[in-house]
Amino acid sequence: MTRRNFLQTGVIAAAALVDANAFWGERFRGFFEKSYRDYQKELLLYNRELPIPALAKYRYEEEYKVFDMHIQESLHPFFEGELTRTYGINSSYLGETIVMKKGDKIKINYSNHLKEPTTMHGHGMHVPAKMDGGVHQVIVPFATWSAVYEVKQEAATNWYHPHLMGETARQVYQGLAGVIIIEDEQNLPKEYGVDDIPLIIQERRFINNQIDYSPSRMELMRGYRGGEMVVNGAIAPKFQATTRFLRLRLLNGSNASIFKLGFLNQKSFYLIGGDNSLLPNVSRLSSILLSPAERAEIVVDLQGLEGSSLYLFDKLSGKEVMKIEVASTLKKNIFDPNHLIWLEEVPEPVKRRKFVFGMRRMRFTINGKSMDRNRIDEYIKLNEPEEWIVENPMRMAHNFHMHATHFRVIERNGSSANVRAWERGYKDTVFLAPGDRVKLRVVMRDFASATDPYMYHCHFLEHEDNGMMGQFVVI
Repeated sequence: MTRRNFLQTGVIAAAALVDANAFWGERFRGFFEKSYRDYQKELLLYNRELPIPALAKYRYEEEYKVFDMHIQESLHPFFEGELTRTYGINSSYLGETIVMKKGDKIKINYSNHLKEPTTMHGHGMHVPAKMDGGVHQVIVPFATWSAVYEVKQEAATNWYHPHLMGETARQVYQGLAGVIIIEDEQNLPKEYGVDDIPLIIQERRFINNQIDYSPSRMELMRGYRGGEMVVNGAIAPKFQATTRFLRLRLLNGSNASIFKLGFLNQKSFYLIGGDNSLLPNVSRLSSILLSPAERAEIVVDLQGLEGSSLYLFDKLSGKEVMKIEVASTLKKNIFDPNHLIWLEEVPEPVKRRKFVFGMRRMRFTINGKSMDRNRIDEYIKLNEPEEWIVENPMRMAHNFHMHATHFRVIERNGSSANVRAWERGYKDTVFLAPGDRVKLRVVMRDFASATDPYMYHCHFLEHEDNGMMGQFVVI
């Protein structure tokens, strides 16, 4: 039995036995881990080095750092001896990593070399609405659009991807996504590609070695999932670790897959950051749950593992993600697990809003309305603290992402104790399982425009494309 068939058979059998709530639990953790141990020689065949996205080059135009990013069709070697048709940004698949720091003045030129329009949204970036790259900033074929702004936020791992109305899911699936790093000043591993590694984790289906994006009506409803686990554009890669502390920037770049990431032997790690910030306190965990678009930063202490290997895998599906081969001698590097950052308390809200997920006439809705790019759904005052309650009464999972700024998760299902460790910093995306209810605090700062809207939406991309999105302006 092949690696793929063995795991898929076990997952299908498990899914048939459990309901939605049990699925998120630990019931089958032992089964999956035992399966991996028993079939390790057959299943964990890591033949390709982990690709590290190149750092995007920049030049200066007066005080601006200028990045030239080319969106293009390409061919990518997912399989040995075969080439797969893909989209990429300065690359054959995915995009180069854009690095900046607070206070930088940035200009990113996105040039569209595709035969179709696209956009390019800076996910997690705190920028003016005209520079957001949402559904209104369309880049037609053979044109260039520029995002120009000053970086007004703290250290974070963000990303960029298309946001074209009704076509986001397909274009991201074909390869359009890349990492944005806002640098930190803390005592953390930060040598890019050596001890500071971005991991864009995705599921991708292939037919005859070509990317297969052909969702059925049911898959449009629940989200397009399954297939091979792909990391930075490689299937089951291996990484050669040479330092004691290894910083991994985890990004769930899938359309609709939810990952519970951990190591095969229950090796613990330090959680140091979430979506939009480092955390005020380090947590020691053995797994972390990430829905589409969520990020987390972790540090793994490899001391004592010299000459051995670690396997990162998804505890929900049982699929292997990647192998970390630890050098026989490790170089010393810096990691201070004490206080990382101070988080400003969000003031008591002046206004409260509620956002309820639903469906109407085979279209997804928020508060009973599907997305209309000509309608403004909410008007929000600059510098006025608000409380947003987001509810998911549906029998399927969703998440909630907002543009413009970040929020704090105050409560999950009626209690602050239910807020997970990776949700305790600044965030822009929060997961809601069936029946979940979260309470958020948010303040819009710096940018206002009565005519240029931002978006809020579910980041399960098929849900977003099928109407689960709204618009707001800051006044």
